[in-house]
Amino acid sequence: MGPILLIRWLVLVVLVAMAPVLRAEVPDWTDEPAELVSLIERASRAHRAGNDLVAARLYCAAAAHGSLEAQFQLARLHLGPLRARRGRDTGHVLLALAAQRGHARAASLLASIRTPLPAAFDNHLPPCLFASAPLPQADAAAVVPHEVVEHYIAGLPRTHRAHARLVQRLAPRFKVDARLALAIVRAESNFDSGARSPRNAMGLMQLIPDTAERFGVRDPFDPEQNVRGGLAYLRWLIARYDGDIAHVASAYNAGEGMVDRYGGVPPFAETEEYVRRILGFYRARRHVSMR
Repeated sequence: MGPILLIRWLVLVVLVAMAPVLRAEVPDWTDEPAELVSLIERASRAHRAGNDLVAARLYCAAAAHGSLEAQFQLARLHLGPLRARRGRDTGHVLLALAAQRGHARAASLLASIRTPLPAAFDNHLPPCLFASAPLPQADAAAVVPHEVVEHYIAGLPRTHRAHARLVQRLAPRFKVDARLALAIVRAESNFDSGARSPRNAMGLMQLIPDTAERFGVRDPFDPEQNVRGGLAYLRWLIARYDGDIAHVASAYNAGEGMVDRYGGVPPFAETEEYVRRILGFYRARRHVSMR
């Protein structure tokens, strides 16, 4: 093999080895605060457009406010496109810190790096991590992007992915935004059609017997029957509470009687956490009209 061919072969080997680091990814569908998620998604779009310095600034702003996912993505930038600017150690240290805090993909990528970590972590952290700039306010009307939801569904196990596609197909027939329906199913059963709760809530949308009967569901463990019944209930709640997602989610979790009694989200820890998760997944405070 001649020297030119050898160089080309070595470059190809390096690029293949670095593919997981260099590849720009659509962000994960998380329930992190909307302000952080917005920064991460803007950073991802900048990275995919080749604006790596802009992406790094946005990821770093989110990481400075506690986002593990942003710290992981910032590490990937410093291990790949920005490696020449600050050296590999910055990415290595960021990755190690994210792994220590429990980020699974950071731990996996860290394990593939054979070189030892530098001794003094602080010397290799970007200054923007210590900035105290306030977070920009998230748009209260901005729904989770379709591409983020699609990226999440593509990574589901085959059976769960089929259930998610079922929800996507049926939701428009009930004038329900599929992203809200998917957020509900994810929080309720994580797309397991055989799920049953201690309170006897059943199936994908965790219908209790009274709700199943109310919306004509004979077999709550049949995925399509369950989803149709759950969507019918969700549509009814959206109409009743004029599209207010916090009230809709509260009623889905605790019953509309409790929402009416307290004039909003009932003061129960379980319901408050459930509402927080649904708002985190869906993002918008009001349901997007499906007319």
